[in-house]
Amino acid sequence: MSERRDQQDPHPPLRTEPTLGDLDRMDAPRGPSRDDLPEVTFEPRHSHARRGASRHHRRRRGWLVPLLLLLLVAAAGTLWVNQNRLRGMLPRTDFNTVLTQAQQALQDGRLDGQDGTSARELFQAATALEPDNDRARAGLRQVGLAELAQADAALQAGHLDQATQQAATARELLGGGSDIDRLDHAISVVHAAQVQTVDLVDQAQQALAAGKLVGADGAGELYQRVLRADPDNAVAAHGLDQVGYALAVRARKAFDAKDTVAAGANIEQLAALQPNNGALPALRALQAQTRKQDNSALDAALSQGQDALRDGRIGGAGDDTALAHFQDALKLDPDNAQARIGLGKVAQALTVQASAAIDAGDMTQANRLLDQAALLAPKSADLAAARARLGSAAPAQAPAPVAKADANTASADEAEAPPAPVVLSPQQSAAAARLVQRAQQAAKNGDIMLPPGDSAYDLYRSALAIDGNNELALRGLQVLPGQVELQFNQALAAGKLVRADDMLANLAELAPGGAAQSALSDRLAGAWLDQAEQQLARGDRVDASQSLDHARKLAPNHPRVLDLTARLQGSQ
Repeated sequence: MSERRDQQDPHPPLRTEPTLGDLDRMDAPRGPSRDDLPEVTFEPRHSHARRGASRHHRRRRGWLVPLLLLLLVAAAGTLWVNQNRLRGMLPRTDFNTVLTQAQQALQDGRLDGQDGTSARELFQAATALEPDNDRARAGLRQVGLAELAQADAALQAGHLDQATQQAATARELLGGGSDIDRLDHAISVVHAAQVQTVDLVDQAQQALAAGKLVGADGAGELYQRVLRADPDNAVAAHGLDQVGYALAVRARKAFDAKDTVAAGANIEQLAALQPNNGALPALRALQAQTRKQDNSALDAALSQGQDALRDGRIGGAGDDTALAHFQDALKLDPDNAQARIGLGKVAQALTVQASAAIDAGDMTQANRLLDQAALLAPKSADLAAARARLGSAAPAQAPAPVAKADANTASADEAEAPPAPVVLSPQQSAAAARLVQRAQQAAKNGDIMLPPGDSAYDLYRSALAIDGNNELALRGLQVLPGQVELQFNQALAAGKLVRADDMLANLAELAPGGAAQSALSDRLAGAWLDQAEQQLARGDRVDASQSLDHARKLAPNHPRVLDLTARLQGSQ
């Protein structure tokens, strides 16, 4: 009956939990009518079946527990191994924001700082969030490279402190490298130069205080050396201004004292140190005005000197000789070419008088005249020839005693007697001939006055020292001025103005009174002025000023010199 009831009832009764019942009634008589417990029906067969099923389920659950534990261990290991990749799959809002800000700071050039907004600080913050992130580490390297580039640029611009600081930052970020080492070495070199510069500044200040303004150890040169090494050195720039001011004051005082030579020297020194000095235009104008005022006196001195030459008043005591007048002219204008040529003519005239004295046998007078000529033209070719003749001339033999009545006649014959010729040995003659050949070759090579000892001039003189009457040596000295003039023309035609200058100087020494010198000087001055014009047209004011100085020395009162000087000063 129970099996049928189970099959027919689709909803079996819910399970009723067992209860203890009413404990107060446990002592009451038991009977069927007092038992309030639910009726329990035992079904032995079904109970055995359920217990079997329960044991079966317990056996199945026994192997599931180790499997679940194994799966849990495997999952934990997988999570540990792939934690970085899994972390990257999670949202990273703070990290990405910091990285973006760091990249923007790098682009803006805000490389380093202390306010937390620089590229270095932001990339370091990103690295702190994710120490192994490649983008953050690459960003720090980019900051280091940028610091290195800026340090290099700062060094080139002369900002040593900035370069040193940025180089140190770059080393911290990059960890060193050949580029860092190169930059550190360059910074060390510049620092050492600055230390030397400090010493030069001290020396310059001491020289300025001592009044030593120009020269190799002068304040001006020392300050210029500092500025060549450190163009932005304010102390040196101010010191050079002080030197310029002192030179300008000296020039004005010299003008007040009528010392145009000293005034001109101070002006030229100022122009060499500071071509753009503001005092130069006024000083140049004062110099030109002073020269103009002195022109009348200069012209008078030159004219009187020429008159004295024509009258034969060459030298000697008194102030009305050609020598005195030309010297007065040079006091008014030290670079006056006519005055120099006039003094050369005085030297020539003295040499001619000395040669006449040698011919007359008056060696004392000849020697005195040659000494005077040597003061004016020490390297004159005619002077050298006359000296050779004087040195080789033998004194006349003493005459035999004569009667008193014939004394005057004997003295006249003795004065007119030519000097006895000097007899040379074959070795001396051969040595003189070799020297003449070397001198001729040196003249062809253009070695007229230099090098000392091997120049044509010195070799001819050496030959004449052996044989004062050597015709080839005497003729060689006489033709040297012509050879110099030829080489001057060749140099001028080729545009070699410096060599032309040298040849003109050689000509002034060899033939100080030569008539061609004035014309050659004007031609060379014109060439220098042409070159200065071209340089100024190209904007090369420094070279133009130097070319103008060459022209000014040759022709100080040339109209083009004055015009170009004004133009050069006006373009400052």
